[in-house]
Amino acid sequence: MAVDVRRPSAGALWQMTAALIWLPQAALLAWAVQRMADGLGVVQIWPMAAGVLLLGLLRAWLDGHGGWLANRAAREQLSQLRAQVVRALGQASPLDKARVASGQAASAVVEQAESIVPWLARYQSAMWRVRILPLAIVAVVASQSWVAALILIVAAPLIPLFMAIVGWRAKAASEEQMLQLGEMNAFLLDRLRGLSTLRALQAVDMTGQRLREHAEGLRARTMRVLRIAFLSSAVLELFSALGVAMVAVYIGFHLLGTLQFGAWGGKLSLGQAMFVLLLAPAFFEPLRELSAVWHDRAAGEAALQTLKNMQSQSVAIVGAGVLLKDECTALCQPVQLRVVDLMVQAPGAQSPLAPLSLSVASGEHVALWSPSGSGKSLLLAQIAGLLPVQQGRIELDGEVLDEGSAARLRCRMGWMGQQTHVFSGSVPRNIGLGRDKVSAAQIAAATQQAHLDEALVSRAGMSLGEGGAGLSGGEVVRLALARLAVREEAGLLLVDEPTAHLDPVTAAQIAQALRRMAKGRTLLVATHDAQLAAAMDRVIELPVLPLRPLQAEEPSA
Repeated sequence: MAVDVRRPSAGALWQMTAALIWLPQAALLAWAVQRMADGLGVVQIWPMAAGVLLLGLLRAWLDGHGGWLANRAAREQLSQLRAQVVRALGQASPLDKARVASGQAASAVVEQAESIVPWLARYQSAMWRVRILPLAIVAVVASQSWVAALILIVAAPLIPLFMAIVGWRAKAASEEQMLQLGEMNAFLLDRLRGLSTLRALQAVDMTGQRLREHAEGLRARTMRVLRIAFLSSAVLELFSALGVAMVAVYIGFHLLGTLQFGAWGGKLSLGQAMFVLLLAPAFFEPLRELSAVWHDRAAGEAALQTLKNMQSQSVAIVGAGVLLKDECTALCQPVQLRVVDLMVQAPGAQSPLAPLSLSVASGEHVALWSPSGSGKSLLLAQIAGLLPVQQGRIELDGEVLDEGSAARLRCRMGWMGQQTHVFSGSVPRNIGLGRDKVSAAQIAAATQQAHLDEALVSRAGMSLGEGGAGLSGGEVVRLALARLAVREEAGLLLVDEPTAHLDPVTAAQIAQALRRMAKGRTLLVATHDAQLAAAMDRVIELPVLPLRPLQAEEPSA
């Protein structure tokens, strides 16, 4: 992710041209004043007035058109940045504990990223005007009076110096503000999702107190940014006013004859003095604009750094960056699975587990049996390519699962995690997960296989709530089974604890539906349910592992 502000954009060039038009405008105004001082009438100066008007209209159009071009280019760059971040978040492993929280990611991509637009649209144009316009004005002023030009040259460097000193602190303050904002949004979204649990535990007041602490921290950091902004503006106005005042004092004493030096070979005329006085404030105008957008730069760079960090901190799904030429349309064929010396390791874990080897025949139904916390979920996640393989290999029908083959081999897998996310939408959309190739007939068949049609018959035509609000635990598991059933091309089903936290009757129904769904396919199910394990063709008992399994938070597919 890179943003290049070193080369001027088309919008910046248009706006810089508009700023340079002030030079002929000031010349026409000074000429008109000189001619009026010479006793000429209004008839003699109307061409200069018309020229000032026409140049002013041209300047306004150039500046407005340049601003529109700059804003459009900034919007396009922001859209590309957002697409990169969303793509990176989509490729991140759902089992990575270091992955950015949903609330923080939404705040960064939607809200904080907007700070990049003023930085790209305004700061770049202001920076190029600072580089070009003061030099042009100094050159023109020097042609009239070297003393006035010297005053401008001496006063100008003090402004960028103090702005840079203040700007270093402004960037740090903006980064702290955005970090606090992201943490508060993540905290708020997490607590809203668990509001019913907080009420049951009578922890609403405690949560409100913590939210107030977050808000107070954000207020303090925001006020710190504003104080720095006011300080830099005060410094700029002080030195700008001093520079213009010194030029005006010199011009005044020069016209009075007190200071008879500074002009090239003589005394400045009234028109020449007027020309210099008109250009002196314009010399500092680009610096004022730069000061106004200096904090846009600090906020934009802080937002860009936040987006970069969001991409670099996540563990990517194996083969997530590989695009398939054809969609997953292969016929359902049972898959032979072979795991050879696989080192099961969670992201960020310091001590890997002992190498593991196992083999599952084509069409065989196998249960991974071990107590909770022994690494069954991690093993299934690595087989599915949701976690990278550090050592060993995974083979499906003799083909090694790696970066090049993972995306294609995943087309032959169906995944059902422990935690099924239900998003706000209809039942068919929750089952199809946005796949264009899934027809209404396939969704109807999947709901029937999972017995979901009977459980949700009363919700026909209605949308489900975010997070599965209003659904029982058994209904959520049936929805996950329906998502699994709609993957008709999947020859390997990877299922993680399908009967956990269910009553015995519902667990037996889920187990029966799963076995029926897996007929003619290879099934690998992680469980500590003795009845479900006994119903499988074979049970593989894993050793007790010293790692706590991670829970997937993505929709089952």
